[in-house]
Amino acid sequence: MTPSPLHLTTPRLGRRALAMALLPGGWLLGPRHARAQVTDLNDAINKAGRQRMLSQRMSLAWLAIGNGIDAVRAQRVLSESMALFERQLAELRVFAPTAEIRSTYAVLETVWGEYKAALVGTIPSQAGGPAVVALGSRVLAVAHQGTVQLEKHSGKSVGRLVNMAGRQRMLSQLLAKLYFVQSWAPEAATKDLETARGEFLAALKTLREAPEATPIIRQELVLAEQQWLFFDNALKRRDDAQHPGHNPARYASDVFRSSDNILQVMERVTGLYARLPS
Repeated sequence: MTPSPLHLTTPRLGRRALAMALLPGGWLLGPRHARAQVTDLNDAINKAGRQRMLSQRMSLAWLAIGNGIDAVRAQRVLSESMALFERQLAELRVFAPTAEIRSTYAVLETVWGEYKAALVGTIPSQAGGPAVVALGSRVLAVAHQGTVQLEKHSGKSVGRLVNMAGRQRMLSQLLAKLYFVQSWAPEAATKDLETARGEFLAALKTLREAPEATPIIRQELVLAEQQWLFFDNALKRRDDAQHPGHNPARYASDVFRSSDNILQVMERVTGLYARLPS
């Protein structure tokens, strides 16, 4: 059985250079994300954390294609996510402020090469899913390491909050990915879903109560909580097999799209924290 992608990679806190197009119900990377370089440590933590999210978003899109769920849209998400990951990786390698962090991003480049080859070199299918998910988890582990190293190098409370808010983006995509993984490993995926749910809700509370949270940040976090209710409801509908209108394909599409909605909100929250004075 493939090791748990959550436990394997993400300890608790502790154009095709492109701007993404807005898809119906999709995720927008607007002009402010189109910078060609890392500007400061908070921006580095933000982009490093976004690499974590992209590692899971690519697996999710690949699985969606394999399951015939929003396949055209999923292919676009996959292609754009791969391009953004590669661009940000180059930026982070140039910015890396210490030898240790440079080493982490050299490793990430190697692991990313393996993951990218699997994503583009295999036809999306359930049979190939475990291998792609495992490679995505390896990329996540190294991307997480780089984010934590940058946060420690910052040494600021704001850096910790940027990391935490950024990790929420990853959890939104991990949760949706695990929903698809349940089709071949229900027990392991269900356990990880519950763990990720708890981590997401705990971090929302911490972000909302942080002294550094501005009224605008708190307003966005209220919206995140509202979007979470829709997302969590979509995640739970798989279990409603006895309902007369039970429709697994529609439920999976709802999960894919609602994960985008909460991702958009947490992207804004992370950017707001990243722009706070250090």
